[in-house]
Amino acid sequence: MADVQLYKYNHSFYSIKKESPDYFANEFLETELDTDHVAWLNFHGIEDLTSIEHLCQKLGIDKLSIENIHHQVRRPKVEEYSKYMSFYVMSALPKEVDNPYLHQDQISFLMGENYLISFQDKPSDHFTDVRDRIEMGRGKIRSKGSDFLMFRMLEAIIDNYFEVLEEISNQIEELDTKLHVVQDKSILTSIELEKRKLIELRKIVQPMRDITNQLENSDSPFIEKSNRHYYRSLRASCTSVLEEIDASKQILEGMANLYYAAQGQRMNEIMRVLTVVSSIFIPLTFIVGVYGMNFEHMPELKYTYGYYTVIAVMFAIGAGLLALFIKRGWLKK
Repeated sequence: MADVQLYKYNHSFYSIKKESPDYFANEFLETELDTDHVAWLNFHGIEDLTSIEHLCQKLGIDKLSIENIHHQVRRPKVEEYSKYMSFYVMSALPKEVDNPYLHQDQISFLMGENYLISFQDKPSDHFTDVRDRIEMGRGKIRSKGSDFLMFRMLEAIIDNYFEVLEEISNQIEELDTKLHVVQDKSILTSIELEKRKLIELRKIVQPMRDITNQLENSDSPFIEKSNRHYYRSLRASCTSVLEEIDASKQILEGMANLYYAAQGQRMNEIMRVLTVVSSIFIPLTFIVGVYGMNFEHMPELKYTYGYYTVIAVMFAIGAGLLALFIKRGWLKK
């Protein structure tokens, strides 16, 4: 069962009511709406399709707008009608415990004269600060209309974008520290995961910026001209989020390049050591090969101290080459 909350307020009072979707479908227009207060109806869950459709039909909501509440919109945009305006945005929250990816949810808004209805598919609470402002009477929210309430709700969603970015930034710092300490293959997987989260976040924030731009430039009677500059600040916040996303992506790409460079350097060091070892043993192998030939007339074969002499020469050659490589720094990291 969906959790539905109704906040009613003006400059001198506020009230909170929690009822079933069926109750508000039948009573919202008749008994809960009034011209002397703002009504905010928030749905946590949209499973009760019948009640939602009944409520929207009584408010004169277009059929297409009702369908978009239940289906994810490919390209969110503001739809303006004579009795209301509607739009749909994607929210984002930091990752859940068992889910490494972003927690996303489509939130739908229907705004008319003195009312705002929001639909959240998932039970995530984005609007704690908005509720606190209404209940505590903080700021201008209780002296303003539904358009200012919508501004505060969009602001809360954008604040969540910054929280997601902050969490990704913390992950990037941890990966950067880990990258310089250990050689772990999982680092590259983690880098790609954070890049994917940034890409997903960008797909969410870009439409939100377009929405705030449309609201800022809207001629709708439901948005007062004196409040349009608030939406300009939201657009600027979205631009800041997009810039931080691009900066974080560049950092991750640099870390990935550093990881591959470190792996290449490590491989070069291994090949250098193997080359040094080979260079030492090549002349020794040549000497052993020469005296391993089974010719009958080889003067050194009958020399009493020939074996010890050859061993000494081989040792001297090996030690000399090793000393030469060390002197030239070929064995240093």
